[in-house]
Amino acid sequence: MARAKKTEYKVKQQIVYPSQGVGTITEIFEREFNGEKVSYYKIYLEVSDMVVMVPVSHAKDLGIRAIVDAEEATKALDVLGEDFEPITSDWKLRYQMNLDLLKDGTIEGIAKIVRCLYNRSKVKELPIQERKLYDSAKKLLEDELSIALGKELSEIEALIHEKLEPPGAVPKIKHQVIQDDDDDDVFDMEDDSTKDRDDDDDDDEDEEEQEESLERRAEEESEFDDEDDDYD
Repeated sequence: MARAKKTEYKVKQQIVYPSQGVGTITEIFEREFNGEKVSYYKIYLEVSDMVVMVPVSHAKDLGIRAIVDAEEATKALDVLGEDFEPITSDWKLRYQMNLDLLKDGTIEGIAKIVRCLYNRSKVKELPIQERKLYDSAKKLLEDELSIALGKELSEIEALIHEKLEPPGAVPKIKHQVIQDDDDDDVFDMEDDSTKDRDDDDDDDEDEEEQEESLERRAEEESEFDDEDDDYD
């Protein structure tokens, strides 16, 4: 493979590939494509233990960027502890909004995803897709902060948790979250409770019929006994 021309990033440089994770550029090379020489980054992604090749010209479009400095990393960490307006309770819309933030790739945007979904999970369990998005964003944030601040992952995890759950702090959401997406659950609960009441009513009616049947049978047996006595 031919060596590529000068590029924005260098071999052995750690970068952020928003949709994939933090990676290390292991090689920069050129390959002929449609009669033209195209430069590629070969990137090793530790989180998934795989190698991807990205055209240098498309790197920016994919959100690939350098690791932030310590000052910007600290600001992103502080974002986790800030108050914020409640995001929509429509999980599909919320998922798309956060996915757009992830694709944008800024460390501040990634921190906002973690803050949003962490606090939402305190209200109601996240759908599977949102849970995966939260886990991916949190891991990406942890890895970049660890490199930018020169701290072990365990220290970063503790710092993130402290920002999200400061001791004795009140919830960070400024206003009550309106849970529109819980309406179906409420209706289901009402239907179940109504069904339970109907079942109870049916059970009561069955019991009453059984009691009346027993009473009638007892009366008939009593009358039959009286007739036998008269016959004797």
